[in-house]
Amino acid sequence: MDFTLSEAQQDLASLTRRILTDKVTPDVLGPHGSGGFDAPLWTSLAQAGVLDAALPQSVGGGGFGLLEQCSVLAEIGRAVAPVPYLTSVVMGAAAVAEFGDGRLAERWIVPVLRGDHVLAVALPDYGVPCGFTAEADGDGWRLTGAQTAVPSGAFAHGFLVEAAIDGGRQVFLLDRDAVTVSPQRTVDHADAALVELSGAKATASLGDVGEGLRLRGTIGVCAQQLGVVERALELTAAYARERKQFGHLIGSFQAVRQRLADAYIDVEAVRLTLWQAAWRLSEGLPAAEEVATAKFWAAEAGHRVAHTAVHVHGGVGIDVDHTLHRYFVAAKRLEFTFGGATAQLGGLGDLLAAAPA
Repeated sequence: MDFTLSEAQQDLASLTRRILTDKVTPDVLGPHGSGGFDAPLWTSLAQAGVLDAALPQSVGGGGFGLLEQCSVLAEIGRAVAPVPYLTSVVMGAAAVAEFGDGRLAERWIVPVLRGDHVLAVALPDYGVPCGFTAEADGDGWRLTGAQTAVPSGAFAHGFLVEAAIDGGRQVFLLDRDAVTVSPQRTVDHADAALVELSGAKATASLGDVGEGLRLRGTIGVCAQQLGVVERALELTAAYARERKQFGHLIGSFQAVRQRLADAYIDVEAVRLTLWQAAWRLSEGLPAAEEVATAKFWAAEAGHRVAHTAVHVHGGVGIDVDHTLHRYFVAAKRLEFTFGGATAQLGGLGDLLAAAPA
């Protein structure tokens, strides 16, 4: 495959970076552990055409797809921007566009593209039982159950929920009014939620699309992690060129140079495996093994780069008010979203064992 980014990817990434550089400031981000959603920034991205660019033209989008979405997510990671692009666009709106009809698109996608609404997606991690069950109720469905730490759940206007039914699973759409939401604070933001349903009436079903949603979500996490670790390494290298110890720049010390070199290799491994998996998935090719490989590197390399950045920065690296700390906690959160490195190794083992000899 050709790893060169397309013109559309480069242009969309450049536009996103300009907006985020201008609008994502320490004042906007707020204290560590707060916020998690910048509504004015979300609206600005919508007005600039970032939110709709990588969705099908049939729902009012620009006609681009997953690769362009990954380019946007990498920029969001670089800026640690508090916007729910992954859940609202890459997973939520994209799923409704592909598996829903015009009525669902009008109700669920259009408000997102205007920057008015946010979608959250409640999916269990790989190997984890479904937290919700669905029972037929006339021509619809009623859902019961709970799931904790649903990303973007604290401020979502609608939810895509995977629930177990007789003989399988389906993904259902639910309005915010049908869901009991208890906001939760995660390692870096107060944006997650405990989502509880008690006989809640689903708006519609998208069918058995949970696995596809999980693959797209995992790729999105890897893309965002690429931006996080890439920028963390840049900040750390710049710090090593300025900070002096014992009368010498710390960047001149062999141990520091070695750790920065290892971090560079890790970042490039995340980049390589991400684009390979994203390309296969965007082409409709079997990609489960490649996605698991990409997530392994996003988790394992993300862990190493985040810790290298903190160690090289020394004391300021653990200051929650320092810019670097935002990248550390963002990398840690993304490391475990949809399963950490160990879980991915287990998944790869299952895939290889099931593969034809």
